Amino acid sequence: MPLACEILNDTAHVNIDGELTIYTASDLSAQLLPRLGATPQMQIDLSQITEMDGAGLQLLIMVTREAAKAGTALTLTGHSNAVLETLQLSGLGPSV
Repeated sequence: MPLACEILNDTAHVNIDGELTIYTASDLSAQLLPRLGATPQMQIDLSQITEMDGAGLQLLIMVTREAAKAGTALTLTGHSNAVLETLQLSGLGPSV
């Protein structure tokens, strides 16, 4: 799963491209978790997520929790339609 990370000033800008599913969550977790705590802030761009399932949602929840423990202020941005749909189905997103 392509994951691009660029550090500007004190913020890690992370872009996830493709699926955020049971098939990619483990790999993404292995790439994201070690980056937590390396910078005071992390911004994850979700605009290129093409598919997301419950495992992807669990990963985002875990990364949010672990970022707080690591002292990294985490921001999730650019929610694609796939992300918004999953959040709505789970009851965590805005209702339409």
